[in-house]
Amino acid sequence: MRRSNNQDSLAVSLSTSQERFDTRGHVFVVADGMGAHAAGELASKLATDFIPLTYNKLTDLSPPEALLEATKQANSHINARGEADPSFRGMGTTVDTLVILPQGALVGHVGDSRVYRLRDECLEQLTFDHSLVWEMRAAGHLPEDEAEIPSFIPRNVITRSMGPNPDVQVDLEGPFPIQPGDTFLLCSDGLTGRVSDTEIGQVLTCLAPDEAAEALVHLANLRGGPDNITVVVARVLGPQVVTDRAGSRQGFDSHNRLRSVHPVIWTLLGMLVLGAGFFGMMAQLIPAAACLLAAGLGGAGALAYRFTSPGTAVFDSRPRGKAPYRQTLCSPDMEFVGLTKGLVDQLHETAEQESWEVDWDEYHRHRDAAAEAVTSGDVSAAAREFLRAVTFMMGQSNRQKELQKDSDRAAGLF
Repeated sequence: MRRSNNQDSLAVSLSTSQERFDTRGHVFVVADGMGAHAAGELASKLATDFIPLTYNKLTDLSPPEALLEATKQANSHINARGEADPSFRGMGTTVDTLVILPQGALVGHVGDSRVYRLRDECLEQLTFDHSLVWEMRAAGHLPEDEAEIPSFIPRNVITRSMGPNPDVQVDLEGPFPIQPGDTFLLCSDGLTGRVSDTEIGQVLTCLAPDEAAEALVHLANLRGGPDNITVVVARVLGPQVVTDRAGSRQGFDSHNRLRSVHPVIWTLLGMLVLGAGFFGMMAQLIPAAACLLAAGLGGAGALAYRFTSPGTAVFDSRPRGKAPYRQTLCSPDMEFVGLTKGLVDQLHETAEQESWEVDWDEYHRHRDAAAEAVTSGDVSAAAREFLRAVTFMMGQSNRQKELQKDSDRAAGLF
């Protein structure tokens, strides 16, 4: 609501085949840049472009090793770009990368953007904020309760970011076991600076991922929106089955697919066997034995190649990091229903005062459904419908702004 440019970036890189998912997984990235003259915008964009691409290329490394290496290479790339141009010098960015694999979820983290997992109405923060407040709290110099932190302690100072220095320390967390229903959230601090963990969890519990992402951004904006707000929501629906563009199902058993051995190899092995037979008939036992040995070793190597997966490192499942760093129970309650209803009422009042052009029928559908849910005691449904009403009214608000711009242009005001 207050920034003229967006220094946040995001990336979603989904595996396009079952084999790719089995070995590399799905990749999600959020970055929050910092630096004047569009430097922060460039830094975050470089991070979200570079990390998924590099991670997917490093197939000779296990996923945790590849994620760590890709993040470090991205840091070097951002640092080099900053050093090459005086206007970009010192630019930096936070970065959070979530990789969802069959073996679990991995997180690579630098800065104070966050990754959460919601499971059974418990929201877990999987990343440690690299901020002055969190570092002082970890050292025992600040209380755990946010309300008791002295006002003179700056809350927006981060202690680690990508780009300003040639090297960076990357936190690796996980792998975290996954199960159907798990919901992961990646976000910049534009969200967490305005919306509490409890509220985040309640929104994720009530809404589908696409609706939840929209609603969270609207909540932060309705509370002033002083910073860019970026949200990525991913929900585990069940065992992964990737479909191609035609919609045909790709099988699970990618590890049983056989690799092809070049026909020349089989020809050479056959020639060695024939050579062994020839030398045997000539009573030349040493050459015959040499040919048989070479054929045996070559055949074993060819079979090993054929029946092993192509060039992918073994997944190292040992646990990394100390997550979760916070756990919050977030079952929707009537207090949250009242909060969302209050936002809807405020938007309704504003719309009437400013004479918005609104499809009131759709608005009332959500309000009536929410009222019925309150009467029947279905708290989740009530919160869901009020949140949908908020999203609808915020869409109408944005529409009024566009209409006003069009009107101003027609009047020649700008």
